[in-house]
Amino acid sequence: MFDFDVIVMGAGLAGMRAALAASQNGSKVAVITKVYPVRSHSNAAQGGINAALTDRGDNWEDHAFDTIKGSDYLADQDAVEVMAREAGSEVINMEHMGAAFNRDDEGRLGVRAFGGQREARTFFVADFTGQALLHVLHEQVLSSGVQVFEEWFVTTLITEEERCVGLVAMDMRTGELHVMRSKAVIIASGGVGRVFEPSTNALICTGDGISLAYRAGAGIMDMEMVQYHPTTLKNNGALMSEAARGEGAYLLNAEGERFMERYAPNMMELASRDVVSRSEQTEINEGRGIDGCVLLDARHLGEKLINERLLQIRQLGIDFAGKDMVTDPVPIRPGMHYIMGGIKTDIDGLTSVPGLYAAGETACVSVHGGNRLGANSLLDTLVFGRRSGEHASEWVKTQAPASIDDTHASRCLEEIQSLLDRDSGEMFGQIRLDLGQTMNKHLAVYRDQKGMEQAKSDLADLKQRYASVMVQDKNKIFNTNLIFTLELGFMLDCAETTIIGALERKESRGAHTRTDMPERDDKNWLKHIVVSQSNGKPKIDYVPVNITKWQPQERKY
Repeated sequence: MFDFDVIVMGAGLAGMRAALAASQNGSKVAVITKVYPVRSHSNAAQGGINAALTDRGDNWEDHAFDTIKGSDYLADQDAVEVMAREAGSEVINMEHMGAAFNRDDEGRLGVRAFGGQREARTFFVADFTGQALLHVLHEQVLSSGVQVFEEWFVTTLITEEERCVGLVAMDMRTGELHVMRSKAVIIASGGVGRVFEPSTNALICTGDGISLAYRAGAGIMDMEMVQYHPTTLKNNGALMSEAARGEGAYLLNAEGERFMERYAPNMMELASRDVVSRSEQTEINEGRGIDGCVLLDARHLGEKLINERLLQIRQLGIDFAGKDMVTDPVPIRPGMHYIMGGIKTDIDGLTSVPGLYAAGETACVSVHGGNRLGANSLLDTLVFGRRSGEHASEWVKTQAPASIDDTHASRCLEEIQSLLDRDSGEMFGQIRLDLGQTMNKHLAVYRDQKGMEQAKSDLADLKQRYASVMVQDKNKIFNTNLIFTLELGFMLDCAETTIIGALERKESRGAHTRTDMPERDDKNWLKHIVVSQSNGKPKIDYVPVNITKWQPQERKY
């Protein structure tokens, strides 16, 4: 059995920032990650990180308001204020750690415009900002003495007397299960991207942490709010960064029109993501698309700028769409990208389960509400990753170690062995694909009651199929067949909370747009939906939105 003060599940930006903060505050810290840290999905974040720096006439209140408006007024305003106030120091911290942000002609940190914001406040490293920040934080974690368990898979959280006191994890290299005792666990394992197919997310984004917290009794909030990014490639869902539109690229329909003028005449292509995605989908649905797509046109930006600032997505267009954005518009369409919901936490990452924290896309603070602004995600990971690490490292100073032993691993081993002993049944692959396709069909840019009810029915069938699933590979060493099967169980939990929340919300708000209920209803639905487990069954609760000084108003861009 391993013993730590704080265990962090996940080694993306939120996880490593939390681990670094906890370690610097004197805690004995471990990070558990199912992939090598710099392969975490934070690696795929392209466009940048938002902060209002006063040296260029910006201020955090404006950033906060843009975020709250972008959220369609579902974000908790006290949490947004914390994020916006602390944004500048986090960006400067990363720069001091070694992040090589682009600079302007005067040598200052450069900025680009991003959607839904009236000021250009997005700091960036070309079009691979997440990768740059991830490598910098990885270096810091390695030098801090934090113990990193790479290619380990968490199977369950351990709770004693309703307190989280550790977890059970599998060393994928041996197949052995181990108990890891801790006084606090921080879940930072990312989103649920592969619950939808296609998705911009990596194959590792299977909602593990959200499902584990759900099973441990934590509340899961705002899961109906699923962001479809406006610019993804048709065939594989690859992300074409908002940075392209931030640098001035246009969106065109089949008739060559910059159609955003009809939907957002002031902000055009840089309206909030939900607005742009709906606009694109409307153009496609009404016959002004090209083979189910619209066009991203960056030709007028010139090869020099594209190579300096958009080289990665230029190559993506060439490799996966056969289009070089220097000479040709690239066909794109809305694609599943992010969840605004997750494990309900306060501004210090604490969940409803003592000793259990969450940060990053896994968590719902809530700073994104019904729609996240581009480049607020990296900011979210750093601000609330740090805060959760700091709070957890203080919490553990007052806690005694729990009396647990290896029997927790024995119970998990029995469950896994019974799965491996099954000699007949369906394998995980088709179930996983069917799940992704039904979610993408019925819970995408536009939704309605009939489609969501169908998704609920489909999910019930999928859970029945999963109950008799077979793992064909019986070996212990790097049994990815087993890992994918266990991940599918987590994905089904996440789909359940998403469908429940979507059916419950009787309005259109942010990314949750119902064709059968097209209006926002502040009187009845200016509140969060929280799904938790009670006696093994889903239970719905409501939490009011925390409003400090910005009253809801109609969103116009």
